[in-house]
Amino acid sequence: MPGNLDEIDELLVRALHEDGRASYETLARLAGLARSTTKARVQRLLADGALRVVGAIHPAVFGLHQLGHVTIETGGPAVPVARQIAGLGEVSFVTTTAGRFAVTAELRAADLESFARGLARVQAVPGVRALQTMTFLRIWKDPYFPPGPLDSPGPLAHIDLDAADHALLAHLRVDGRASFAELASVTGLSPGATRARVLRLLDTGVVHIGALVRMTPLSRVHTMGFALHVNGDIEPVARKIAALPEIDCLATGIGWCGGIGTIRAGSLDDVLATLERVRGLPGVRTVEAWTHLRAIKEENDRALPLAGQGARHGSVSVATGSGRGAS
Repeated sequence: MPGNLDEIDELLVRALHEDGRASYETLARLAGLARSTTKARVQRLLADGALRVVGAIHPAVFGLHQLGHVTIETGGPAVPVARQIAGLGEVSFVTTTAGRFAVTAELRAADLESFARGLARVQAVPGVRALQTMTFLRIWKDPYFPPGPLDSPGPLAHIDLDAADHALLAHLRVDGRASFAELASVTGLSPGATRARVLRLLDTGVVHIGALVRMTPLSRVHTMGFALHVNGDIEPVARKIAALPEIDCLATGIGWCGGIGTIRAGSLDDVLATLERVRGLPGVRTVEAWTHLRAIKEENDRALPLAGQGARHGSVSVATGSGRGAS
């Protein structure tokens, strides 16, 4: 996380991760601080852009039904390879890493055939020596998606989205705390009708508004990836792992391993403690881990900047309000 966070900052970040549109009054009650003090703390956390509050949207909204993870060995420097991979349209997330793998990436495609073409394009990048793939069957936890578990492919048969819904999602994807008046301006609806739309999108799991901590050289958070091999059914193991607060991401599927996850914690001791808890779970056979060094591309980098925002792409404008929405 940006800067040196104290316990109250960490509490606020966790609260915003659960509900990115929580009012300052709600956050102040949680923190035991005055509203003005809480607002100042939140604005400080947001100021450098490392912390963002955005809409995490169900992948099926974008027609993405096949998702997976790739670990990559390179035959030379990793950064040029990672940058070329990041330029591929199917790729949503790329990091450089320390360990056996030099680069990790996540691919999202419409179907298995498109996913296979994306893998072939990754394999063809100069400098890629070998790659290992896991295709996702279930996403248990991911800050870029609504709370799981989400089956992959994940249909949205329970809700029909119209042009106003898509306009709301596009705006929330960049600025999760936009006021209902601001959101109404992009839909042509009244603020009241817009509020009802936003609440419907939240309640049906199409979008979740939460805090994201960007992986930057200035971040004080330690991020470690891991691959999981289990004996028997992976579901009970995955449920236990996903419940650990330091687990940032977890997906299970088929491929070179049964599960892929990420640990994020404020200290290496906390990372190690979480890794040891994962290793000690009944059913876990082996765990291979690597350290994420630098994010070359993050999923929300694909979101289009809001009109007139320019350099604000990826940042948020904090609004005040009450209930589940900022107004």
